[in-house]
Amino acid sequence: MLGDFIIRCLILILGYAYPGFECYKSVEQNRGDNGELRFWCQYWVIVALFTVLENFTDAVIGWWFPLYGELKLALFIYLWYPKTKGTGYVYNTVLRPYVSSHENDIEKKFREWRARAWDLAIFYWKNCTELGQATTFQILDYLAAQSKKFSSKSYSEKKDKLGPTPSAPPLSSLRETLFENNQNKFPGRKNK
Repeated sequence: MLGDFIIRCLILILGYAYPGFECYKSVEQNRGDNGELRFWCQYWVIVALFTVLENFTDAVIGWWFPLYGELKLALFIYLWYPKTKGTGYVYNTVLRPYVSSHENDIEKKFREWRARAWDLAIFYWKNCTELGQATTFQILDYLAAQSKKFSSKSYSEKKDKLGPTPSAPPLSSLRETLFENNQNKFPGRKNK
């Protein structure tokens, strides 16, 4: 048994990255060869279905079935390995007959799910924005109340401690003081 982390890394590399690169090469280098492109398209259809089913199988049997991760890795390798031709076999014997016979039902379900998902997204968007707006206003009200409470307390406490507020000196006395000091420096200047 390999560790779960190692299995996940190998699945990402051998199940997604390597086939993705091979698909890229097939598209870019063999523009006229439809067989190779068809193979990789079939592979990705199977992997997409497997990834959807994997979420359920991991939860149900993944935790108690021995070597479950290793079997998933083996399936990915079986699908793309050239000598086994697993993709063609799984696609032509399992996937294609099933999807062909249920294609209309599958399309109908996808349309229903898409409509429900859109309605659900709008519902949650509306509720989240209303909730967010209400919460923001509550927070602002709370902060304003706290600010008033602290500012009025602190001002009255300071006023009591300091006594009356000092006033500024009259402007005329300030002017006389400034000009008297400057007259010594500039003897030609007259007082106003």
